[in-house]
Amino acid sequence: MLNGILRKILGKGGSREVAKKRLKFALVYDKLEVSNDILSDLQADVIEVISRYFEIDKSGLKLDIQRMEDKTALVVNTPILSAKRKVIAA
Repeated sequence: MLNGILRKILGKGGSREVAKKRLKFALVYDKLEVSNDILSDLQADVIEVISRYFEIDKSGLKLDIQRMEDKTALVVNTPILSAKRKVIAA
């Protein structure tokens, strides 16, 4: 009982919660019919576009599909090292 209370307070879920989240994630992918190849291609495209404007840590980029109630979101998280400066031709 005390362990359960501590988990709620500290926000740590048990293996049941982790499995539940993984299952939801898998179901979202199935519903959207998103294959690993499509996600890989999308990630490469996102890296290409973001790299036009920012220096990024390409190995740190993470693409995630999240489901919230009746909506699905594509979440992109990447470390930005610096902004690129636009070169003006004289």
